[in-house]
Amino acid sequence: MSVDWTGETANALQYAMRLTHEAFADRLGIGVRTVASWHQKPDTKPRSDVQGILDTALEQAPGDVKARFKKLISGGPLDLPTGASEDAERRLTADATIVAALNWLDTHAGWDPGTARREVAARLVALDIRDLHDRGVRRGRVNQRDTARALSDYYGTSSTGHGRYTATFGPNTAASTTVLTHADWLDLDCPLFPKHDKLKLAGVTPADNITMDEASADRAAQRLAETLALGHRMVNMPLFRLLDADMRKHQLAGTVGVTDFVGYVVTMDLLEGELVDALTTDKPTNVGSLPLRDTYMPNLSAALNVGDRLCAGGALALTAIARPADAFRGEPDYLLLVQERSGHVINAARRLAVIPKGFHQPLTDFRADAQVGATLRREIEEELFGRDDVDNTVGEQRYADPMHPSRLSEPMRWLQAEPGRLRMECTGFGLNLVSGNFEFASLIVIEDEDFWTRFGGDVQANWEASRLHQYSSRDAELLDELVNDVAWSNEGLFALLQGLRRLREIGGNRVDLPEIEWEIR
Repeated sequence: MSVDWTGETANALQYAMRLTHEAFADRLGIGVRTVASWHQKPDTKPRSDVQGILDTALEQAPGDVKARFKKLISGGPLDLPTGASEDAERRLTADATIVAALNWLDTHAGWDPGTARREVAARLVALDIRDLHDRGVRRGRVNQRDTARALSDYYGTSSTGHGRYTATFGPNTAASTTVLTHADWLDLDCPLFPKHDKLKLAGVTPADNITMDEASADRAAQRLAETLALGHRMVNMPLFRLLDADMRKHQLAGTVGVTDFVGYVVTMDLLEGELVDALTTDKPTNVGSLPLRDTYMPNLSAALNVGDRLCAGGALALTAIARPADAFRGEPDYLLLVQERSGHVINAARRLAVIPKGFHQPLTDFRADAQVGATLRREIEEELFGRDDVDNTVGEQRYADPMHPSRLSEPMRWLQAEPGRLRMECTGFGLNLVSGNFEFASLIVIEDEDFWTRFGGDVQANWEASRLHQYSSRDAELLDELVNDVAWSNEGLFALLQGLRRLREIGGNRVDLPEIEWEIR
């Protein structure tokens, strides 16, 4: 096939191959800026040597790629996944979150208005859903230990006393995570009530100062197209952004501002996928090999300087519910809940995690909701007691006070009726090197065993979990296996170990656990 190579026909070959700017540049052995220039100036004529490279790439392409390329340059219709073109048209013009994301991308990439919409639409048309699902399977084979080793090599060690959280569970089991922490940030034993839970809302949130080069803008556009194609839930909710932190025994202090979810999704949240994709293809993961990480969080100093980057995050808790003695189970214990995350969530998809787990974000009262305890109480209602109305991915929030006592679920109303029925503590704080998120590891303890008798049948996970698993605080053998499971998210393993360590201290004879000792590396 003889082709008159221009920026436009080169773009058509890229779309036919279903490659990002970076991947297409890598395939051709040219710079990513050259590929990006073809999109900005489609009438550009590539150099003669590059035209030869394009000829070779087309000649060596599989038959289906050649067929798609021919249809693209002839203006004919592509064979798309069922409903893809209709979905692209509908979502890119009617979905408020996608519109907000496109506007954000135009602004931060320095593009003319409408450029992001055209870039995302072109990628959506070219996506192969089967390829995305195959990639999801490959990503699922990269486990928690793989990411911990890779990021240990990437970031090295710190001279400030900060390091990666590691811990032993008994004499034979050791765990290492990607959570960057400090001795002063662990074993906080901090009750999540206003006297101790003192995160404050800043009067003005500083600008995010994010600028995007062509490679990062390309990955952002690709992420939006893939989110649409895979049907992932994404709502442009406000998120708390950490500006400074002062965590110590019995106290959480610091300042948060407010940012948009879409800005997080197309920047910091891309770091995990970049790392995992490199691991699945045996590509290097050292400094200089991960362009997005090299740009957004290239070293431990950048990770720790939370005020100079977009640092979103959340709270997650090990939940322990007192149960009475049972003829089949035996002595009184605590029921411990662990979730398998759904494949439809943005964060920690298909990984093990404690429950509840949620982004730290406001509902309606931004100042009061800055407290970590506010997020955990909301997440208990949403993820354990079935309240869809506090899930802002389901619909708009129209209630003046979604957590008003009159709106609480029956189990939560019972827990708050008397002091001491619900105990919530922060057990540790850290920064997850996977994506730079702040993590408030916590422990929720329901001390009154009458709760399980009354409401045990009402405890159910929402759409964010594919299933729940029960463990007993007296079953050290099974918990040892759980700690050893490589399917954990790093922040989930951090919260599990810190939660079990604290529960061993306060749980009395309901608990039969070995010593759990942490170390910072």
